[in-house]
Amino acid sequence: MAEIELKPEHAADPYTRRVGIGVGVIGVILSIVTIASHRTHTQAVIHRTEANDAWAYYQAKKIREYTSDVGLTLLGALSPDAAKSAAAAEKLSAARTRYSSEAEKVQDDARAKDKETELEEHRALWFDIGEGFLELGLVLCSLFFLARNSVFPILGVLSSLLGAGLAVWGWLL
Repeated sequence: MAEIELKPEHAADPYTRRVGIGVGVIGVILSIVTIASHRTHTQAVIHRTEANDAWAYYQAKKIREYTSDVGLTLLGALSPDAAKSAAAAEKLSAARTRYSSEAEKVQDDARAKDKETELEEHRALWFDIGEGFLELGLVLCSLFFLARNSVFPILGVLSSLLGAGLAVWGWLL
C-alpha cells in the first residue's frame, strides 16, 4: 500500500513561499511606519498646543503693555501736578517696557513652536503617504494567493519600496 504524502501548497511552490514571506515583511514595515505616523501626529498636536499657549501668553503680555500705556496716558491727562504723578508714571513706563520685551521673547518662542508644528505635520504627511503605499503593496502581494498571477507581487513590492522610501524620507526631515 502506497502512502500519500500531503504537502502544504507553499512547500511545493517556492515562489508562493517567497511571496508569503514578503507579505509578512511588508506587514512588519507597515506596522513600524504606522506607529511612526501616529507618534508624529501626536507630536504635531503637542507642538500646536504649546504654540497656542505661547500665543495666548504673548497676547496677555501685549494687553498688559497696552494697559500700562493707557494708564500713562490717563495719568498725564488727569494729573494736575506732574511732580506728584512722576513716580507712578515711571512705574507704569517701566512696566510697559518690561511687558514689551517679555512679549517679544514669548513671540519668538511661539514662532519656534509654530515651526516645530509645521515640521512634524510635514513629516506626518510623508509617513501617511508611505503608509498608504505599503498598504497597497500588502494588498497587491496578497492578491497573488487568489489570482496566482506573478504581476501582483511585483507591483506589490514596487509599491512597498516606494512606501518605505517615503517613510524614510519623513524620518530624514
